[in-house]
Amino acid sequence: MLGQIVGGSSASRYFRYEVVGIRQNEETDKTDYPIRSSASVFITVPYERMSQEMQRITRQGGRIINIHPLNPEGEVGS
Repeated sequence: MLGQIVGGSSASRYFRYEVVGIRQNEETDKTDYPIRSSASVFITVPYERMSQEMQRITRQGGRIINIHPLNPEGEVGS
C-alpha cells in the first residue's frame, strides 16, 4: 500500500506520515495476543487534521516514524 489520503480541502497543505505497528483491521483486535506489523504504512493528511490523525494512529497502536511535507503535485518535498 503506497498510502491513503485522509479528507481535507483542496487548498490545504498536505503531509505524509510514515507509520509502523498500526493494526490492520478490526479482526486483529479480537486476538488474545498483540499483532506486530513491521511494514510501513503511508498516510497523507491535510495540515488541519494532523493532530486528529496523530491521536487516531496512537489509539490504533501505531507509531509515526517520519513526517514529510508534500508539494502541490502530491510529491514529497525536501
